[in-house]
Amino acid sequence: MKKNVFLISTTLILVCSCFINLFAQNSPIGIMKIIEGSGSFQITGGAGHENDTITVYYHKPKNFTPKSKVLMIIPGSGRNGDSYRDSWIKTSEKHSVLILSPAYAKKDYSYLGYHLGGIAKDRDIKNAFTFVKNSNQVIMDEEKAIFEYNDDARQWIYPDFDRIFNLVKNRVKSQQKKYDMFGHSAGGQILHRFVLMHPNSKADRILASNAGSYTLPDMETNYPCGIKNVNHLDLKKAFKKRLVLFLGELDNANENGGILLRSITTDKQGLHRLARGKYFYQYGLKISKDHKNKFNWTLKVIPNVGHNQRKMAKAAAVYLYEND
Repeated sequence: MKKNVFLISTTLILVCSCFINLFAQNSPIGIMKIIEGSGSFQITGGAGHENDTITVYYHKPKNFTPKSKVLMIIPGSGRNGDSYRDSWIKTSEKHSVLILSPAYAKKDYSYLGYHLGGIAKDRDIKNAFTFVKNSNQVIMDEEKAIFEYNDDARQWIYPDFDRIFNLVKNRVKSQQKKYDMFGHSAGGQILHRFVLMHPNSKADRILASNAGSYTLPDMETNYPCGIKNVNHLDLKKAFKKRLVLFLGELDNANENGGILLRSITTDKQGLHRLARGKYFYQYGLKISKDHKNKFNWTLKVIPNVGHNQRKMAKAAAVYLYEND
């Protein structure tokens, strides 16, 4: 009898061990807990980053229900998902919105892997950039900045966003089928490129705020300024996405916050973020009209705000949820 019990116990342990190992290979790192209030969890990186981790900062409001909306926030170049999340805690509690903010470590995701979404392969291009003293400007030498295109869309960071949403949705038993997005500065760069490159996502309202430079839907210019050498694109679907160019009125020539990329091609979009955002919107509008595509993009300029993510987040909260 004791021998049988021992054999049964041993078998159960082996089965459970196999199940746990299988679960660990296909799930977030460790045990994914999302409790009331602020916290974080880690998941493995996507294709090409299987040995890296993404830390997701969250805030789950006290009055959360399965019908609560979900907002994903993409940080700027500081990758500070914790402080970006903190900017939305009051909104989370007031409007019962679950906040998620993924932080991509600089050691694992370079400028090419983060700002440019992994579409440009990692290579040493440091010598192509020169920082202008006593300014927020960095000059890119386009002859030295040679970007190698990555044709494997699985290795771009954009699929991560749906993956994070699906994991959290299942964990908190959310009934939401879509999620909203807000990204400021580098986060704004990522989100407008996300719309162009990955329009089949579950993201609904996508607010790209105060991006420093843009990838135009321009078939004559190579990435990252255009899309000539990029495959897997569907501009018709991209124009149908609810993209909002969310721009600060004072993020203009007098703004010295953040980092502003300058180059011959980039400067054709304008000499400051406000001008470049407006240019990108108008360029997209023209291309969509030329091809008779439906155009759901919106341009929204926020009065009396410059390159300030907290103030832009406050305005975005009103835009998204006050009149929702």
